[in-house]
Amino acid sequence: MGMSVGSESTHEDEGMVDINTTPLIDVMLVLLIMLIITIPLQTHSVALDLPQGNPPPSTDVPKVVTVAIDFDNSISWNGEPIGDEGSLLAHFQQAAALPDQPEMHIHPNRLADYKTVAHVLADAQRLGITKLGIVGQDQFMEGQ
Repeated sequence: MGMSVGSESTHEDEGMVDINTTPLIDVMLVLLIMLIITIPLQTHSVALDLPQGNPPPSTDVPKVVTVAIDFDNSISWNGEPIGDEGSLLAHFQQAAALPDQPEMHIHPNRLADYKTVAHVLADAQRLGITKLGIVGQDQFMEGQ
């Protein structure tokens, strides 16, 4: 089948140029058998309880807290300047302790240091603020 014993040429040192396809056929048969075995497993359905229709829109307007970082790395909470890091941490702790946590919108200035922005984000995350986002990214686009 996949083996030839004799050759019709008279030269003994001439190489055999036929490709042995037996391993290829064996691998293809194994893959075909595995495919046939796994197809019935994919036809089983799982019953899910999905919601029907469109839910009504939420009437609750979330409370938004804006934390602005100016070009000189000064931080303000809803427009009120924050003098030191302790008061910023206290504001974050108060916001995290509320049952309905407000959304934190971090608004960094284009000229603010990355270190300051990263520090504010890390403090917010460490103190348990989960609704956090960076606002005003359009100022960082090239043409502006």
